Amino acid sequence: MAARDYGPAMGEGSEELQVARDGGVVTVTINRPEVLNAMTGEMFADFGAICRSLNDDDSVRAVVVTGADGNFCSGADVGGQASRATGGEPMVPLRNMRRIKESAQALHDLQHPTVAKVRGVAAGAGLNLALGCDLVYAADTARFSEIFARRGLSLDFGGSWVLPRRVGLHRAKELVLLAEVIDAAEADRIGLVNRILPDDELDAHVEDVVARIVAGPPLALSMSKVLLDHGAQTSMAQALEAEGNAQATNFGSQDTQEAARAWIQKRPAEFEGR
Repeated sequence: MAARDYGPAMGEGSEELQVARDGGVVTVTINRPEVLNAMTGEMFADFGAICRSLNDDDSVRAVVVTGADGNFCSGADVGGQASRATGGEPMVPLRNMRRIKESAQALHDLQHPTVAKVRGVAAGAGLNLALGCDLVYAADTARFSEIFARRGLSLDFGGSWVLPRRVGLHRAKELVLLAEVIDAAEADRIGLVNRILPDDELDAHVEDVVARIVAGPPLALSMSKVLLDHGAQTSMAQALEAEGNAQATNFGSQDTQEAARAWIQKRPAEFEGR
């Protein structure tokens, strides 16, 4: 399969967001290890562009987001923003926040299942980026924090929306108001992640999960993802109507016909997203 340009991070001179493809799986690696993979405003803009490009590519089956050299992402590059604010290049906070907003929305809007693979630090916008993925798997040495209050900030990157849906409203308030760093065991206990694994088992586990997603029916999975994301905001009647519309689409697809043939012939189905 020919290589495809997935946005600015694939262009010349950019090493901070690395995009790699293996079959139907695209891995996006945040690559600024010298600052625990903190992201600049430009990186957020690039990440959003990558997500939008991936969303338009129906041959993609799953997207993995991870960080380089043992850390996931320590959030926005607040230190870099502060240095620019005190001299040199002027900082425009509204412009930066629009980049963050558009990046978070692009991740949320991805039709493909997304998996966060977390090692080391996931803090601030970095934590909420991970939580913005559909599934979150982490090493047992990972550390998590809604660290914003320590920086004199309120939470962003969709944290106010996704965090209560993960852990409940009062637990979310505790994480945000206290801005504590919690370890992997505590993150697992409160439901912040899907599963914690020994570091040396994390890669294999994520590969297995992604392989199972890739083997599934892309159209049906994408519609199930939307139904679940919208479920908390709709009435039962609206949810049932949306489910019926999605199921009607499925019944008219080649994938559902293939599933029926595979069941009769007692073999695994081969889904093509049609």
